[in-house]
Amino acid sequence: MAETADFIVIGAGIAGASAAYELASDSRVIVLERESQPGYHTTGRSAALFTETYGNRAIRAITGASRAFFETPPRGFSEHPLLTPRGTLLIGRADQEASLALALAEGQRTLDAVSMIGGDELAAKVPFLKPGYAKAAVWEPDARDMDVHAIHQGFLKGLRARGGKVVTDAEVMGLAVDGDWWVETRAGIFKAPVVINAAGAWADVVAHMAGAKAVGLVPKRRTAFTFDVPAGVAVEKVPAVIDVDETWYIKPEAGRLLGSPADETPSEPCDAQPEELDLAIAVDRIEQALAFGVGRLHSKWAGLRSFVADKSMVAGFAKKTPGFFWLAGQGGYGIQTSPGMARIAADLARGRSLPQDIADRGLDAADLSPNRLSLEV
Repeated sequence: MAETADFIVIGAGIAGASAAYELASDSRVIVLERESQPGYHTTGRSAALFTETYGNRAIRAITGASRAFFETPPRGFSEHPLLTPRGTLLIGRADQEASLALALAEGQRTLDAVSMIGGDELAAKVPFLKPGYAKAAVWEPDARDMDVHAIHQGFLKGLRARGGKVVTDAEVMGLAVDGDWWVETRAGIFKAPVVINAAGAWADVVAHMAGAKAVGLVPKRRTAFTFDVPAGVAVEKVPAVIDVDETWYIKPEAGRLLGSPADETPSEPCDAQPEELDLAIAVDRIEQALAFGVGRLHSKWAGLRSFVADKSMVAGFAKKTPGFFWLAGQGGYGIQTSPGMARIAADLARGRSLPQDIADRGLDAADLSPNRLSLEV
């Protein structure tokens, strides 16, 4: 006997959880998660920053539309602030001046507060940069740390409070349609008129099961680690520091520094693990910039960030597979765009237009539609 709903969401990461939260306000929603806990593969491995200058035009528009939710979440969503002050520096050497100029221009298109700094001002913000390493930096004072766990759990808690259901250990084994979608999983069979494919790195795999054409999703491995700093070095109030060409970054993390080579290595969908070569590359790049060596690696991990060709997200119904809705390609933007993308996905899945405040930012449903891609879907 199949359990029925108005919407079945495949994947309980940030994309699926947030969209299900919005849909559950007026619909019966079941979320199916292949792992024993939501967010295991990507959401739970994110070192997220909220920055309105990150990503292409569509990403920046959705991020901007998400700020109000994060700053003033619904009552009961979280016991803790979702955003806390951090600031971000895109730093560049003398040979990266062109990249710095481009980053400044792009940033100022979005936020007036973005500026170029250098010299004593830069040294004051990051006193442990190696003298002479950086020529200048693009400073974004309004960037914030995000409490990823609180955000994800807030959506899941809110979903359940609205009558929605999350089923774990429910890997999808097959999909069939006869007017409604029948979803066979390890946890049972589920039925709904609409299936929302929020399966992250596995989204093309799920589409294949449903008979829908792939959108060319490419999962890419991102490596990260935390490391100890010398005694007496205070890092907690230091901004996030990102190489302007995105070849490495560091940010404070619980009294240590979090580092990454900002790698984007194509990968099959999998339980990603850090590679020793990527760790060594990151350590070398970071040590070139810092006045001290990278201390003991306290922890290390990897996650998959999935992109389509234009690096915008995919949200919309498949053209030739009725009732099959794409919600994929979050890349490295899924957390910071989650409130906006949740409202977009919920409205489009209900057959409505984009939320007006998001459309007013210059975004069109066609910018996110799977049908914009070169493959037939």
